[in-house]
Amino acid sequence: MIPHRSSGILAHISSLPSPYGIGDIGPASYDFLTFLKNCEQTYWQFLPTNPTNGHFDYSPYMANSAFAGNPLFLSPELLHQAGYVSGDDIANKPDFPAYTTDFDSVVPFKTALLQKAFLSFQQNPPTTFASFVTNNSSWLDDYALFMVAKKIYQEKGWFDWPEEIASRDNTAMKQFTEQNKALIEYYYFEQFEYFRQWQLLQDRCRQNGIILFGDLPIYVSYDSVDVWANQQLFSLNPATLRLTHVSGVPPDYFSSNGQRWGNPLYNWQSKDPKIARSLTDWWARRFRHLFTQVEVARIDHFRGFESYWSIPAESDTAIAGTWLKGPGIMFFKELELRLGQMNIIAEDLGIITEEVIRLRDDLKFPGMKVLQFAFDGNPKNSFLPHNFDTPQCVVYTGTHDNDTTLGWFLSDKITEQQRTEIKFSANRSPHDQSPIHKDMIYLAQSSISHLCIFPLQDILGFGNDCKMNSPGEPTGNWRWRCGNEFFTEEIVRYMAESTTRFGRNRQVK
Repeated sequence: MIPHRSSGILAHISSLPSPYGIGDIGPASYDFLTFLKNCEQTYWQFLPTNPTNGHFDYSPYMANSAFAGNPLFLSPELLHQAGYVSGDDIANKPDFPAYTTDFDSVVPFKTALLQKAFLSFQQNPPTTFASFVTNNSSWLDDYALFMVAKKIYQEKGWFDWPEEIASRDNTAMKQFTEQNKALIEYYYFEQFEYFRQWQLLQDRCRQNGIILFGDLPIYVSYDSVDVWANQQLFSLNPATLRLTHVSGVPPDYFSSNGQRWGNPLYNWQSKDPKIARSLTDWWARRFRHLFTQVEVARIDHFRGFESYWSIPAESDTAIAGTWLKGPGIMFFKELELRLGQMNIIAEDLGIITEEVIRLRDDLKFPGMKVLQFAFDGNPKNSFLPHNFDTPQCVVYTGTHDNDTTLGWFLSDKITEQQRTEIKFSANRSPHDQSPIHKDMIYLAQSSISHLCIFPLQDILGFGNDCKMNSPGEPTGNWRWRCGNEFFTEEIVRYMAESTTRFGRNRQVK
């Protein structure tokens, strides 16, 4: 439950200003915490922070692991401060573009830097390294093996590795591990350093009264350590190791053919009690691990726990899918017994049924209200601020899957009548030239919702060239990055004043 009126900003770590081509969890994040604090914001929401790869356009929703941290977010400055690399090492960098993340240049730069850091690290590993490896062995051992195998087998998917490794034959796995100890330790180091830096970031957040708000994708990537290490939990043909069914959603606002995401589905339909227990165990470990890093988490595609769209793997679109029942409320009750109460926001967008609403409400998970979905001409639209029926919800101007507010307002996706309706809702004349992003921020902040979250692009009034993701478009996403020069005193003053006006300013204990 959201305890009081508050406000926050959605900005993925990769989008933060940095001289190193991509935002990081060091000084780039520290500077953003200062911006949040000065703007009277309490929450920092970001996208999943797991390791991404080029096969999926570096989407944070198609990661190599649901547990590991993304090494691209490691701070060169903090590596230097730890004595792992020199000042020249971090100064000798490519000429990165200012407002996008060019992964083709970021990945080799960060990889070379980390490999150099590892050589220094090996000379004198911290005393905490051994305990980190032991305490995280439930996911770290398989992750390191997976990454080594990806390297050795030239980035092929695990299902195309030699059969004895793909199927995890015990003898072959022991031999593979013994032969690759040095490479395995490198990936141990990456994760040790990631979580060391993350701990420093958490400490800064506590000192500044900022709440970290994470994101948990319901599905994992087919080509991930999670599926390779837990094959019986997913929709795989055990003989061929190929998917039988994949995830997605039926036709909706974003796509007339629906969305075929392509992730493997969980074996929720299995009659084997061992599989049911193992699925719950895996999810419990996942939630427990996530909540060591963040205080609040949004479950992406929450409705999949009530029922989910199952698409035959051979189908090219999502149209041929069918709804199947998810694990429902007893799954979450079991997790609560194991983990205690979890601060979860339910992403309840798209095709939402009474059953999904009942599950969300029975669990007392706040849902989402997105203002870009409010103005369809229906006076009873539940996303219209005056129709909110509970303060226990999170209102957004838009999400990472939406256009920016300015881009949306100027696009052909809405009509002149809708533009008029939006202006009237914000108590503006249709001819008023006030910035639309400020009108939408006003509508969100003045609502009864206890929590407002604004994409950074909407705070800054940016157009559609700055949107983060275009659902259904396989390439060109996840690259937008901000520049320091946009964090102006005018923006800080506006956000601090409007946030305070509507009683959402920071309540530091």
